[in-house]
Amino acid sequence: MSQPQSDFLINGLPIKLSEIPSEDAILAAGKEILAASDNWKPGKTFQKVIKTSTYSCPSPKGKSGGTKWACRVSEHTREEGTFDEFWSGVGTNKAENEIQFIPDLKKVKLVKSLSPNAEVWTLYYELAPVMSPRVFTVLQVKQLSEIDSRREGIIVSIPIDLSSPEDQDLAALEEKGVKGRYASVERILGLPGDKVEWRMAASSSAGGLIPQVLTDFVMTGAVSRDVPLYLRWMQTNKGRAENAQSE
Repeated sequence: MSQPQSDFLINGLPIKLSEIPSEDAILAAGKEILAASDNWKPGKTFQKVIKTSTYSCPSPKGKSGGTKWACRVSEHTREEGTFDEFWSGVGTNKAENEIQFIPDLKKVKLVKSLSPNAEVWTLYYELAPVMSPRVFTVLQVKQLSEIDSRREGIIVSIPIDLSSPEDQDLAALEEKGVKGRYASVERILGLPGDKVEWRMAASSSAGGLIPQVLTDFVMTGAVSRDVPLYLRWMQTNKGRAENAQSE
């Protein structure tokens, strides 16, 4: 995969607020990663339907050893969830929804709204008891569109660095914990037969003393676990809504 002209996303490095690219540039970089993920190295298949793949960015010398990415893709029937139901959970109020079905995610907070489609959030995770809490601050940019009669929703997350003096008031909103970094691209795509494809590519570093090679090793399994967690949460919410309507 050739690197996008804007390598801020594929390299997964934190960006200062003053250096954030345009929303169009962020979305273009995200779409390039999604397109390239079809040709990444195939990995395990989880629960017989969640296919995974991986990609290693070239190092400056052209050798393997750069940022690692993991991708997972799954298809879902209308009975599992409609396009609107998937996009409502993944593309709308993303952070506030995730705290309801991701066990390790304990706190989320809106840091700054840049536009109706771009917001900076800080996410606070409590992992295994022997590990310190982790804090990830990201800019989330979303776009909902229709291409060739197919609906498509994309949300790109890029790591944000609030260490600049002019951002100290915003940095005060972050919880105390080890700073990690997280970049991702998610797409909800409408398919024929009212099916939905959910594709996600992500790169992460837990920071602290956790070796990066360990984070990379478990990444495909970690992103794949979100699928059944989300489906259960979505079905539970659907059931509550249907019960409320019948009362």
